[in-house]
Amino acid sequence: MSVSPAQCRAGRALIGWSQDQLAAASKVAKATIANFEAGKRAPYDRTLEDMRRALEAAGVEFIPENGGGAGVRLRKV
Repeated sequence: MSVSPAQCRAGRALIGWSQDQLAAASKVAKATIANFEAGKRAPYDRTLEDMRRALEAAGVEFIPENGGGAGVRLRKV
């Protein structure tokens, strides 16, 4: 499943992370994250996976498109 810019922004918001914090956790440059979230650039698949893994490790779950639209939520503890 691919991650959209909106899902990335929403995932960060759910856990209260800045772009800097996502950059540190995913080892992806902040500029790459900012450009992706602004819709200016599509990162390599590997880069998106690194960002996704970091957000998932922090408790974000990605919801696939299923008729209601793709989204994110916090993992139930």
